[in-house]
Amino acid sequence: MNATTTTDRPHVRIGFAGFWDDFDPRDNFLTRIIARRYDLSICDRPDFLIHSCIGRKRHDHLAHDCVRIFYTGENVAADWLSTDWAFTFEHDPHPRHFRLPHWPFRVDPPDLVKPADFDPDRVLAEQTRFCAFVVSNPLCKVRNEFFRRLSRYKPVDSGGKVMNTIGHRVADKRAFLADHRFTIAFENESYPGYTSEKIAEPMLVNSIPIYWGDPLIGRDFNTWSFLSAHDCGSRATSAMLDDLVERVVAVDRDPDLLRTLLAQPWYRGNRVPRSADADVILEQFTRIFETPIEPVARRRGIARLLRLNRLPDAVRSIRNRLRRKYRKWTADA
Repeated sequence: MNATTTTDRPHVRIGFAGFWDDFDPRDNFLTRIIARRYDLSICDRPDFLIHSCIGRKRHDHLAHDCVRIFYTGENVAADWLSTDWAFTFEHDPHPRHFRLPHWPFRVDPPDLVKPADFDPDRVLAEQTRFCAFVVSNPLCKVRNEFFRRLSRYKPVDSGGKVMNTIGHRVADKRAFLADHRFTIAFENESYPGYTSEKIAEPMLVNSIPIYWGDPLIGRDFNTWSFLSAHDCGSRATSAMLDDLVERVVAVDRDPDLLRTLLAQPWYRGNRVPRSADADVILEQFTRIFETPIEPVARRRGIARLLRLNRLPDAVRSIRNRLRRKYRKWTADA
């Protein structure tokens, strides 16, 4: 992706703003897809700005008046008063929105397609431990409580910052998960469509996820291949967690059931879902690059004149502050 390279592919100038600290603007999930069809220049004065919403950087996109493309892996909705296109985890019917959850940034989607010669017996013979738990965020009370309840059945190996049981934090998370038949794969919060790498990483090393988070997880993944809290009958949290523990125990005690579960493909139909399909995502970027629009940053509508374009971000900031304070209060209680 050298700016001086001359190719037969169309040339596109793109930039990035508001991403996490270790984000590489020249080599990431999005640039690798776009570079299949376009000659890219990564620059500070782009024609298309891909922006996210991390910390103090979340307003950086407002300094650009080019076409803005919002991306988030967090539970944050697109603000259509300040962006032109969006890639988020939501099932949003907006005509300029594309559903792209965060997990493909951490796990290459084709790697989760199970080969025809997959041997569950070989995998199970190599898994010497019961269940893994690697978490650094202590604020999810549902996740913490499930860890405690499942630990009453058998010790759960916690190798992260939260409730560590092994005396140190694991250096190689995936190698740690690979030794375990199950992995507690709870999201930080539950919201439709919000799916992170927490379910995909154990799948990558053939550890069966025990999942809670996205109630629509079955639209992307095969729910016969893992244990989902959203398949439990009760909506009450305590009863749901007890039901989920019982299901884990039943599978753990039945080798045939365990083998059957592990033999299932991770994806529905053993095919990469549309939301993570590189070809489909590339077509969306082609649509973005080849659709002439007046960028929202250059419009002078009543919303901008009254500075109402800042209102969604202000509301979101207040909501997030209240949510953090609530979590701190309940964690300290």
